Amino acid sequence: MTLSIRKKLFIILSGLILFFVLMSLGLTRIGLEKFYLWQKKDVLIANSTALDNLYQGDPKEISLELERVSNALGAGIIIFTKEGYIKYSSFGPIINQEFQRFPNPIGPPTTDKSRPRFPHGPPPLIKDREVIDDHTILEIEQDPDLKIDFLVIRRQMLKDDLLIINQPLSLVSESVTVAAQFIIFTGILSILAGCIWAFFFAKRFTLPILELNRIAQSMSQLDFSQKCTINRADEIGELGKNINHLSNQLDTAISELSQKNQQLLADVEKERKLDAMRKNFVSNVSHELKTPLSLILGYAEGLKENIAQDEASKNYYCSVIMDEAERMDALVKDLLNLSQIESGFFKLSKTDFNLSLLLQDMVQKYLTILTEKEITLEMNLEDNYLVNGDELRIEQVFLNLFTNAIDHTTYQKVIKIVVKDTENGYRVFIYNSGQPIPEESLEKIWTSFYKVDKARTREHGRYGLGLSIVRAIQEQHGNDYGVENLPDGVRFWFDLTKAKNL
Repeated sequence: MTLSIRKKLFIILSGLILFFVLMSLGLTRIGLEKFYLWQKKDVLIANSTALDNLYQGDPKEISLELERVSNALGAGIIIFTKEGYIKYSSFGPIINQEFQRFPNPIGPPTTDKSRPRFPHGPPPLIKDREVIDDHTILEIEQDPDLKIDFLVIRRQMLKDDLLIINQPLSLVSESVTVAAQFIIFTGILSILAGCIWAFFFAKRFTLPILELNRIAQSMSQLDFSQKCTINRADEIGELGKNINHLSNQLDTAISELSQKNQQLLADVEKERKLDAMRKNFVSNVSHELKTPLSLILGYAEGLKENIAQDEASKNYYCSVIMDEAERMDALVKDLLNLSQIESGFFKLSKTDFNLSLLLQDMVQKYLTILTEKEITLEMNLEDNYLVNGDELRIEQVFLNLFTNAIDHTTYQKVIKIVVKDTENGYRVFIYNSGQPIPEESLEKIWTSFYKVDKARTREHGRYGLGLSIVRAIQEQHGNDYGVENLPDGVRFWFDLTKAKNL
């Protein structure tokens, strides 16, 4: 039976985890007890030194510290004089008795019965002895009666009294046993967790291979849309790159055919929209030219038939014909202008210019009209509005919106022009008091030949092209535009790009 790569990798990783856990357990069994004993020696030496520094000859003065050390270490503490009399014992009340003489507690080891012990009895068996300094000896002794090993420190204190701290090593052995048991428990958990990790790691490690196999199967069925997403700097990553390159080469012909097909569909859709626009354009132009042409023909026939006998009537007939001809001329010019902009063949001539001067010059030309119509103009401009764009086209945008405001101003007859600095440019607001635009017409007013009030538009000689020109110019500049109703009027706005040298 052939094992998969995933199973093989799982088995290898699980074996490594088991090996290291067992090795850790073995090292613990060998070295933990020695390390623990070494640490206990340091603790005994440190506590004996601290007690020696506190001791002034009377154990009662440091009885609390002696009791604390005894309880903290689980050890017995005895202090006796150089003559061999007990001055303090943690085993119980002090009995004024003399130990067997111990004339040289810091000297070389001896096997005679002159060494004191806890309590009276045969001398202990010394298993190890270490001289720490001139005042301190550290020994490992075995009690002949209890058969228990003790870690004993003997220190000749500054007041010539002898301090003995006796700590049983059974606690160390128990601690090592508990630690070993805990390590076994944690080792089992580590093995379980490691096996789970090895399973998911093996699964994740083999995912690229499975992905390559899936892509190869797709390519065999002439499906080149799927690509390898492996991003690795090894052989598998290199194989993935080569498969992607092969797929791209095979997919080139199909992709080119698809793109050409999409382009053909787009061209057909564009042609359909252009055809609809042409039909709509012809219909609107025919409608707009019908009235002035009818008036011109009617009044021209009247002149031909000598219906106007007096000079005043002839002048009136001629003025009507001239007015309608001028309106037709304005319509044709607007149509040509809009056609040039929307066709995409017209190129903008962008420069940096002062918007404030442009607005002031345009407004100055209409002061007489504003005065005649009793319109109040409020305009507060700064001198440093430097913008970038086609100055003639921006002038046309402002002029269309400004004249639109003049034609539709009612009520208080107020027009306000405000320029605000935005994050990327300037926004010009043109407000006029008057009736709001119906909500259903707010989006339609930017369409060619659309009129909210057809009778009033005809009265002012408008054909519904001014806002269309504004839309086309702003879109070619890549700037926004809009309109909003206010409680007492309407406010149009358009954005401009800041000058490049700012």
